[in-house]
Amino acid sequence: MDIKEYFTRISYRGSYDKPDLATLTDIFQHHIRAVPFENLSIHCGERVELDLEATYNKIVKKNRGGWCMENNHLLFWVLKTLGYDVTLLGSKVYVPEYDAYPEQIDHLLLKVVLDGKSYIVDGGFGMAYQLWQPMELIAGTDQPQTPGVFRFLEESGVWYLEKVKRKQLVPNQSFSSFHNVDKEVCRRIYLFTLQPRDIEEFRASNSHLQTAPDSLFVTKSICSLQTADGVRALVGWKLTEIKYNYKDNMDLVEIRILTDEELEKTLKEKFRVTLDKKFVPVNVSRLSLF
Repeated sequence: MDIKEYFTRISYRGSYDKPDLATLTDIFQHHIRAVPFENLSIHCGERVELDLEATYNKIVKKNRGGWCMENNHLLFWVLKTLGYDVTLLGSKVYVPEYDAYPEQIDHLLLKVVLDGKSYIVDGGFGMAYQLWQPMELIAGTDQPQTPGVFRFLEESGVWYLEKVKRKQLVPNQSFSSFHNVDKEVCRRIYLFTLQPRDIEEFRASNSHLQTAPDSLFVTKSICSLQTADGVRALVGWKLTEIKYNYKDNMDLVEIRILTDEELEKTLKEKFRVTLDKKFVPVNVSRLSLF
């Protein structure tokens, strides 16, 4: 595993000799714009492995993406290699349809300490809730980013991440009701504690998420990638492209349904992903990812 090969993969050409916030942010942004958040392996008959070398080969050598336990595990290796003080954390992702959090951790994220300040770095959430910058770990303070305003809340050692949403302009009105436009002002994203974790603690969750019949990742095929001004996502056959802050604090949301014949070309052109095995798209769950 070669750090320079990783930098080539994410098209990063900046300096990296000084582990500071500016460098961290720059590398992070290159990563989320180059490496998709995706679960396509599950829908190609492949297994998602937690082995770091397997993740490196998949994302760096094969130009694929991955979900949180792949993206953030790789970022953990990158930041550790560059001399950052970085720790694995575990979180529980909020499920809007149940208005609840799961009992077990199901998301991996990173904590980085710089000059006495702690930051949350999460390059593996994807969709419209993907952070674009490291977030300082302070409670009750709005931290505006291009995707929207994020903030942490803290209660008895449990931290909560939420995002204040903008209004959405959806030109194709047939999709407006699906998106619950203007109804949801703030979305809870996940909760976590600062208990350091080891990658082995995620093995049960990694297995469950790709095999359980009710898992979001089993009921939906997902591929999302951050762009220079927004995000694009392919969920099942539905391609959604969002341009943030298009006008008047409003995001432009363009949606279209692809044919089977368009899927492979779209993955290649929009997400720079080429699959080795036959991809079978799925979109069963009614849960909105936006």
